[in-house]
Amino acid sequence: MKIRTGFGYDVHQLREGLPFWLGGIQVPHTHGALGHSDADVLIHVICDALLGAANLRDIGFHFPDTDPQYKGIDSKRLLSEVLRLLREKGYEVGNIDSTVCLEQPKVNPHIPEMRRVLAAVMGIAEDDVSIKATTTEKLGFVGRQEGVAAYATVLIYKFI
Repeated sequence: MKIRTGFGYDVHQLREGLPFWLGGIQVPHTHGALGHSDADVLIHVICDALLGAANLRDIGFHFPDTDPQYKGIDSKRLLSEVLRLLREKGYEVGNIDSTVCLEQPKVNPHIPEMRRVLAAVMGIAEDDVSIKATTTEKLGFVGRQEGVAAYATVLIYKFI
């Protein structure tokens, strides 16, 4: 068996009046993330971690923000495409461990639904999707509520 790991990191600015997509669901809040797609920072880091683990470059390479076909796209569609690319190379997802850094809104109440949605999109068990949330104790751009950051590590495998 061949086992590989990958890491993802992403940030998005928060802007008043935008919908806030996180982990494939819309989270009620006064501010949303700014981006070319729906700006779902959690899905973006998972995509980057999976692509990196399989040595398939990064999310910007596959879905450039200069391409109008990705304007406003649901990031769950991007994640589905990443899984297709991964599986073309013979890999499957072992597990995902992720962290969202955000002062407001509180993420913890939404984690079970995010896990369900992400597991369904990837065709893996909910138990293989870990999502944690933290603040930055009011420090930095996250602490000032100017943006959201997320990190993810993944394990992928294939039988050889």
